[in-house]
Amino acid sequence: MSAKDAVARHDRGDLVVVDVRDISEVRASGTASGGVHVPLMKLAMAADPRHPDHNPALDPARPIALFCAAGGRSQMACEMLLKMGYTEVYNIGGFGDWCAGGGKVAR
Repeated sequence: MSAKDAVARHDRGDLVVVDVRDISEVRASGTASGGVHVPLMKLAMAADPRHPDHNPALDPARPIALFCAAGGRSQMACEMLLKMGYTEVYNIGGFGDWCAGGGKVAR
C-alpha cells in the first residue's frame, strides 16, 4: 500500500497507522497524527489481546499500516503481526513516506 493510500484510509477511519520507531525518533520528528506509537520491541505485547499490556487500538480484525524510519523495522513488524494472526497489514515505509503522502504530523 502506498503512503498516500494509507493516509486516505486513515483519514476515513478505515486503517490504524502504527509508528514502530523508538521514542527518541518520535520526539525528534513527531509521528502520524491520530496514529499509534508502539516501539518495535514492545509490539508483540501490545498486539496480543491476551497480554496485560495490550493496546486496544491494535485489533487483529482491523487493517493496520506500519512505518518506521526507512521501512526495515516496519517490515519486521508486519511479519510479526501476520504470525500473530493479523490478516491485513501493510508496510508503508518510513516516516518521510507518510509525510510525502500527505499525512498529518503530531508533535
